[in-house]
Amino acid sequence: MIFDPNYILLVMLPTLVITGLAQAAVRNAYQKWGNIRNSQGVNGQQTAQLLIRSGGVQPVALEVTGGELTDHYDPTKGVVRLSQSVALQPSVASMAVAAHELGHVQQHQQGSALMSLRSLLIPSAQFGPSIGISLIIMGLLFNATGLATIGLILFAGAALFTIVTLPVELDASRRAMRMLEQSGLIATEQDRDGANAVLRAAAFTYVAAVATSILTLLYYAMLVFGGRRRD
Repeated sequence: MIFDPNYILLVMLPTLVITGLAQAAVRNAYQKWGNIRNSQGVNGQQTAQLLIRSGGVQPVALEVTGGELTDHYDPTKGVVRLSQSVALQPSVASMAVAAHELGHVQQHQQGSALMSLRSLLIPSAQFGPSIGISLIIMGLLFNATGLATIGLILFAGAALFTIVTLPVELDASRRAMRMLEQSGLIATEQDRDGANAVLRAAAFTYVAAVATSILTLLYYAMLVFGGRRRD
């Protein structure tokens, strides 16, 4: 299917453009604000500790992990893992990224419905694409529209995970900015502008993921239902 002109025009090329723009936005924002010191001189790890002490979230474990921008919250273990550069550098970007992960902690501790829904959809995200696409291809090859439809439904579950993830991430960023404001860590307009810029750029990657998932889902739906009409 990768050589299908419709796939190239409707999925591959738009995905390359959207993903490339999102990655460039994140890279540029992080490079810029990762080299600008925040007004409080706190690194990502200290930011997380201060937000916990301020009462914005209940205590969680903090760990430093390898890689760049590998920061994440693991709700199954109650651990926030910060990449080395975020954990150790007192930059505006580090402060924003660490606060974003604490935003996820707050969502989890307060029982966010969207975060709970995303957790339920994790198996769909893990297995839906591979199994779904396999069933779609088998259904098309053997003219088994029922099998292809099941595959499309499984793939749609993975797309739904991506769609639900977007508001979860936007809400985590909103919570991050609120906690930074309330704790006094954002003390200047430069802090505020930089944190917002980093979080907006990160959100763009999730917008790109949603667009890619929808385009791919529509392409497979066109194959499945197009084949059904021909039958």
